[in-house]
Amino acid sequence: MRLPLTLAPIAMAALLASPALADTMTLSGTGTVRAAPDMATINSGVTTQAETAREALDANSAAMADLVAALREAGLEARDIQTSDFNVSPQYVYSDRRDDNGYNLPPEIQGYQVSNTVTIVVRDLEALGSVLDQAVTVGANTINGIVFAVDDVTKLEEEARKLAFADALAKAETYAGTAGLRLGSIESIREGDMQQPPMPMYRAQAMEMAGDASVPVEAGEMSYSITATVAWEIEDDSE
Repeated sequence: MRLPLTLAPIAMAALLASPALADTMTLSGTGTVRAAPDMATINSGVTTQAETAREALDANSAAMADLVAALREAGLEARDIQTSDFNVSPQYVYSDRRDDNGYNLPPEIQGYQVSNTVTIVVRDLEALGSVLDQAVTVGANTINGIVFAVDDVTKLEEEARKLAFADALAKAETYAGTAGLRLGSIESIREGDMQQPPMPMYRAQAMEMAGDASVPVEAGEMSYSITATVAWEIEDDSE
């Protein structure tokens, strides 16, 4: 039912005077924890070249068989060795020669290249240097990267959550105390994904090392962060 025009201003005034929803304060906190890594992921493989694709593949397959055998002898389990890339490609040679019409002659296939890469997980970091050395010794001529990590981050996440909430609470209490307000009950808590800064990548190709030496590797320390966003009801502390 529509209100008479004479009553509309009265109804609007009553609406404005009605109690408003409780005000809230929303702040985010960050919790960061650090821990030494306990595992490393490596991409390693063999690249071979030959006049024919068959010859390049045979040489590559023999070298990869030696590499996988060496990795298993080093203590890696089958689950920690996975083929991640395989490629056969022609190798072209380009010429400045031209045909009778003045066009450049097309490139010619000079040979073939085969590359095979495995992703391996080393769970004993003390053996990482010797694993790298052994891989190169038996024929691996490409190592595309090493990424360190913590295998089980459950406890790290729990600690980071506590620190993130404590950080948000400390900020809220500071703002509330300064503004003469009082924190009420918590209305909501939202969590951001755990963040891990990118680790430096170790790259090497066609490395030459003494057979009885281990590659020097420093694992350093990992940093993990969680952000929590918390909303509180706030009340006037003077009331």
